[in-house]
Amino acid sequence: MRVVLTSAPAADAERISRTIVEEQLAACVQCQAVTSLYRWKGEVVAEPESVLWIKVSAIGVSALTERIQALHPYELPEIIVLPVDAELSSSAYIEWVQKNSSAS
Repeated sequence: MRVVLTSAPAADAERISRTIVEEQLAACVQCQAVTSLYRWKGEVVAEPESVLWIKVSAIGVSALTERIQALHPYELPEIIVLPVDAELSSSAYIEWVQKNSSAS
């Protein structure tokens, strides 16, 4: 299992989340409102965004990241993939994620 992080404008976050769950590229997405502060093209920018915490099977990461790039409004979307410690995590939850993100 992996957790994939991306951020998007709030108006796009639910659309992206719903699409990847409906297409079974992710089992679950949690959207969290944040203010992002970053440097882009030489300027410091502060923008309201949503962080998407996406739960996916390890074998589905590639298909998921391709779909995020296709759906995302940003020129350079953040896509960070985090491993999950299977020994310390809920095995039942990991199994559920694997069953519900199997469209790869």
